[in-house]
Amino acid sequence: MDQEKVTTATIKQMKAEGRPVTMLTAYDYPMARMVDEAGIDMILVGDSLGNVVLGYDSTLPVTMEDMLHHVKAVCRGVSRAMVVADMPFLSYQVSVEEAVRNAGRFLKETGAQAVKLEGGQEVAGAVRAIVNAGIPVVGHLGLTPQSIHQLGGFKVQGREERAARKLLSDARALEEAGAFCIVLECVPAPLAKVVTEKLQAVIIGIGAGPYCDGQVLVTHDLLGLYPKFTPRFVKKYLNLHENIAAALKQYKEEVEERTFPGPEHSFGMSEEVLKKLY
Repeated sequence: MDQEKVTTATIKQMKAEGRPVTMLTAYDYPMARMVDEAGIDMILVGDSLGNVVLGYDSTLPVTMEDMLHHVKAVCRGVSRAMVVADMPFLSYQVSVEEAVRNAGRFLKETGAQAVKLEGGQEVAGAVRAIVNAGIPVVGHLGLTPQSIHQLGGFKVQGREERAARKLLSDARALEEAGAFCIVLECVPAPLAKVVTEKLQAVIIGIGAGPYCDGQVLVTHDLLGLYPKFTPRFVKKYLNLHENIAAALKQYKEEVEERTFPGPEHSFGMSEEVLKKLY
């Protein structure tokens, strides 16, 4: 496996050559190491950690401090992949100046190489300013979890002509503002194909069909570690929740039955020393 560090230039070149880009989430050091060792090109430290790690019902409560803490841990476990830090709710919407400052904190304090933020034309000004500050930006369109109350729930976006045209316009606005990559979430596959073909920016799909330049999934979903809800677009490659639950139950039973720890898990001492303790 090529160990050369993945950069924005790498990702753009992959699109130019027609090579699919792989992206997964990670929120801590051990998972980051495993994802990196698997050769995944981009690691997203998503604000989805609010759901799958911190136990919130949405991504909205996630703070900058939460994100900085987890991005630092991920970066310590990565040597090859490009690490993208998700900007949490209200870290970039209040003002352009605050958006640039918060985006800069991710590069300055954690070692991430890029930031991701949700929205189209309404955040283009912030994207442009962040890029002008020397910070690579990944956009996010379609189903944007931070706007879930405005969208009216988790549902496919862009099925009607007006909505589809707006999504395409938003994608162009992000590209013109300098975003090198855009995530499309929960949009019809034919629409994602149009966006991918019309834009030079690298398009990463999640629930957006097979025609994008690359794919991203939440690793906890892929591994079956988050049993609360699994989106339709997720393929479960494993069901680790069941396996882990069974292992923990077996541990409990063996401790209660005093079959663990056994001699092979214990340390001895000389009989001579032992006798002196009685």
